[in-house]
Amino acid sequence: MARIAIIYYSATGNTHDLAGAVAEGAAATGAEVRLRRVAELAPADAIARNARWQAHHDAMSSEPAAELDDLEWADAAAFGTPTRFGLPSAQLKQFLDQTGGLWAKGVLAGKICTAFTGASTGHGGLESTILALNNTFYHWGSLIMPMGYADKRASAFGNPYGASWVSRKGSAPDEVALDAARFQGERLATLASQLADHERQS
Repeated sequence: MARIAIIYYSATGNTHDLAGAVAEGAAATGAEVRLRRVAELAPADAIARNARWQAHHDAMSSEPAAELDDLEWADAAAFGTPTRFGLPSAQLKQFLDQTGGLWAKGVLAGKICTAFTGASTGHGGLESTILALNNTFYHWGSLIMPMGYADKRASAFGNPYGASWVSRKGSAPDEVALDAARFQGERLATLASQLADHERQS
């Protein structure tokens, strides 16, 4: 049974919804899943100026926060973030910047990693954000898993890099985007399980 960590940052809840769908897809394979949000870094007054941000922040206050142990525990990991000028959010980046000790010990080498994201505009940096996250995975020595067009859910969605959502006028992810995210989680868990089986047999 594969162990899957889904580590994400979400301000107003859209990336949270995608992360939940990735978790559903992974769990459907029988994988053990940890769904973890990273810590908020934004000042309280900035959060308070956006009603959706404040509401989501309050709703998540009792949810478990991501720790390095979650990443060490996992066979594979999915990372989610809204795009910030075509890059990952500072909140997720801070978590990634703390992984140097795991990297130095070789703990992250060979783990399968994938990414998902969201933006408020159609050309707001979805692909570049996923590619930027991949740069971290390269340094870790991880195996990078794109979504591709490996399933009709991914083909209907149309983004081979990873699940994503364009939140026009604050809209939440629709069922097509959520189904693509479920496929991404399912594919991640399936490949992680196959890799673990191969390593046990070799």
